[in-house]
Amino acid sequence: MTDTQPPTPREAFEMLLAGNQRFVAGIPEHPNQDAARRSETAPSQAPFAVLFGCSDSRLAAEIIFDRGLGDLFVVRTAGHVMGPEVLGSIEYGVSVLGCPLVVVLGHDSCGAVAAARAAVSDGAAVRGYVRDVVEKVTPSVLTARAAGRTEDADFIAENVRHTVDLLLERSHTLAHAVEVGSTAVVGLSYCLADGTAHLVTVRGVDVPAPAAV
Repeated sequence: MTDTQPPTPREAFEMLLAGNQRFVAGIPEHPNQDAARRSETAPSQAPFAVLFGCSDSRLAAEIIFDRGLGDLFVVRTAGHVMGPEVLGSIEYGVSVLGCPLVVVLGHDSCGAVAAARAAVSDGAAVRGYVRDVVEKVTPSVLTARAAGRTEDADFIAENVRHTVDLLLERSHTLAHAVEVGSTAVVGLSYCLADGTAHLVTVRGVDVPAPAAV
């Protein structure tokens, strides 16, 4: 992407989904993973998307979206919870690197969400800094429960939506980029068993509305 016109937010989203479809079908192209690409991206980078996802070892972004060197600017934390450093990293991807797409990526069987559910349900104690992660996921669990939602997919989707909302509330840089149409934000939920990434929520790009979860 370094020598071509950057994609629009919609084009970037379509590129990302196309890569996931190849991964799911078992026909990955492994683009931009050779020595030529390594040399091309050494002086600078021009990723087409910021990927903010969970740190789970089964959620390797470049693999599940079939991308390579210089394609994705990846930020990961347990439960995709955020603090100033995360917001700064995402803003860097948008305002400095010019990424037209920001993706929040959650997944089923998320340990952070499970820990927050246990803390809410039975007061399960969590020690150390893991408690900070659980506390940041807890509002999503409470929102889903208040709406009568009880399935794992409900809690995962709510946590993705909550993260997207927080990003746009806390980052004026990102909110402005979405407002003027230079960047879009999408929330996806990844299925560990079959490898599919499903749309949960979208801001700033015209794509088919996600199914209600």
